[in-house]
Amino acid sequence: MTSKNKEQRVAVVIDVQNLYHSAKNLYHARVNFRELLKDLVAGRKLIRALAYVVRTKTGEEKPFFDALVKLGIETRVKDLQEYYGGLKKADWDVGIAVDAIKVAHSVDVICLVSGDGDYLPLVEYLQNHGKRVEVMAFKRSASSRLKEVVDEFIDIEASTDKYLLNAK
Repeated sequence: MTSKNKEQRVAVVIDVQNLYHSAKNLYHARVNFRELLKDLVAGRKLIRALAYVVRTKTGEEKPFFDALVKLGIETRVKDLQEYYGGLKKADWDVGIAVDAIKVAHSVDVICLVSGDGDYLPLVEYLQNHGKRVEVMAFKRSASSRLKEVVDEFIDIEASTDKYLLNAK
């Protein structure tokens, strides 16, 4: 399976924290998830879209979670853990990998929205099981090894006018 065709069944898994921080740090902007999802699916059959999000104590992100759901994206929510000394952590890497493997049997393509090099073993596993793996991320903050091994790398920075809101 080397290219996109309309018969392909697609699953999209979005590491929201990875995207959020890259958009904020590189462009002081927010991600346009509607455009991102539309381009990833690219006229193919969307089987599932999952976004991995973090809930804070204030709950200020609820309107954002609701907006994702309106786009047809299922949200997986984890509470932000705050540790003594101020360290805050909410790591979704394992959850994303497990869900991608679980959904892989019912799709031809997994679109991973993250530039995190920690996903290399997942990408290799999926490819070894006959899946096409496409990654969409910010080129500057994406793992160079990840960009090399995936079947297709889509650079958000190549179309900031489309994929970002309020880009500076």
